[in-house]
Amino acid sequence: MDVIIEGTCDDAFSPVREAFAENFAQRDDTGAGFAVLRHGQVVVDLRGGEARPGQPWTPNTLVNIWSSTKAVVAVATQVLADRGLLDTDAPVARYWPEFAAAGKAEIPVRDLLSHRAGLCGVRVPLSIEDLLDWDKVTAILAETEPWWEPGTASGYHALTYGYLVGEVIRRVSGQSIGQFVASEIAGPLGADVHIGVGSGEIDRTATMSMADPGDQSDIAALFATLTPGAIAALTNPSMAAPEAAAIANREDWKRAEIPAANGHATALGLATIYSALARGGLHQGRRLVTAEAVERMRQGQGRGVDLVLGAGMGGAEIEIGLGVMLSGPEGHYGPNPRAFGHDGYGGSFVLADPENGIAMAYAMRHMGVALAGDPRKVALIDAVYRCV
Repeated sequence: MDVIIEGTCDDAFSPVREAFAENFAQRDDTGAGFAVLRHGQVVVDLRGGEARPGQPWTPNTLVNIWSSTKAVVAVATQVLADRGLLDTDAPVARYWPEFAAAGKAEIPVRDLLSHRAGLCGVRVPLSIEDLLDWDKVTAILAETEPWWEPGTASGYHALTYGYLVGEVIRRVSGQSIGQFVASEIAGPLGADVHIGVGSGEIDRTATMSMADPGDQSDIAALFATLTPGAIAALTNPSMAAPEAAAIANREDWKRAEIPAANGHATALGLATIYSALARGGLHQGRRLVTAEAVERMRQGQGRGVDLVLGAGMGGAEIEIGLGVMLSGPEGHYGPNPRAFGHDGYGGSFVLADPENGIAMAYAMRHMGVALAGDPRKVALIDAVYRCV
C-alpha cells in the first residue's frame, strides 16, 4: 500500500521512518501512528494511512489500543501507591470487602496486577452487552471462585484484569478508572489517552478492521489443549477475528469503561505516559510517580508458562510485573531485558526502557492475528534500537 508518511522524525531516526513505511507496503497497515520519546523529547511522531475509509490519519486520531490499556491502568495503581492510599501487598478485600467471597479473602492486590489471582474468566456466560455494565461484571467477579490456587502461576486475565484492578481503584479513589486516568494521569501530562470516549471525541476515533483468518483448524486444535479457565478467559464472551473489529467499532463499546480492552489513544499520548516511567517518573518537570514506583512495576512476579497464553506461545515462558509484561531475555520489548510494556490485541504496544531513556508506542486500526510479536511491532522496535 502506497501511503504518504507524515509527521516528524529526527534525522538520527530515519530507519524508523523507513520501517514505519514498510509496515504499509509489506505488513498490511492501513492507518497507524508511531511515537518515540528519548530523555523526554519527542524524536519520532509519525502517522500514515486512513483513520476511516477516505479520511486521513491525523495527529488527533484516536484508536482502540485494546490490551495496551492495561499498561495505563497499571500506572494508575502506582499513583495511588505513591500517595499511601493503596498497598499492593494488602488483600484486595481490604478495599473491596465483597471480593472476599469464594475463598478470596487473602488474595493481594499484587496478584490482580500480575494475572496470578486465578480469575482469568468468569464461570457464567457473558455477552458484549454485559461488559458495558460495570456493576454487573464486578459483582460476578466478587462471587467467582478462582480457577487455580492464587499466587502460584500467571494466567492472563484478558478482560477481567480491567474490572478487578479498576474496581480497586474506584474503591480507593472514589473515581472510576476512566475518570482517574483523565484527572490524574492523562490530563496533567497532556496525553491524549481515554478509557471511555466522551461524546465530543467519538468523531476522532478510527474505524478498526481485521482480516478473516480463514481456516481455523489449528485454532480449534489449540483450544482442545486449554483448561476450562483458559477457555473462559479467551471466549467468554467471544471476540474472535474478524468480529473483534466490529465490536470495537460500536459506539457503546467506545463510550464504556472496559479498562483491559477499550482504551483509546494517539500513539504520542500513550508514549508520553510511558516516557515519564522511562525517566524515573518525571515528564517535563511534572512528577507522575516516584522512581520507586517504576521499580515496583517492573518487579517480576515469577517466570513461567502462562496458563492462558502458554499454548498459543508454543510453551514459551514469560514474566509479568505489576500490570506490565517484562522484556526478559527474549527481548519482547527490545534488547534491554529490564524494559517493560504491554501489547494490545491486533498489534498495538507501548514500552518504557529506563536504562536508555526510551519510550515508544504504536497504535493502528488494522488488527493482525499474531498472539504475540506482531511483525509491525518487531520491525519498529528493531529500527529504534538500531538508532540509539
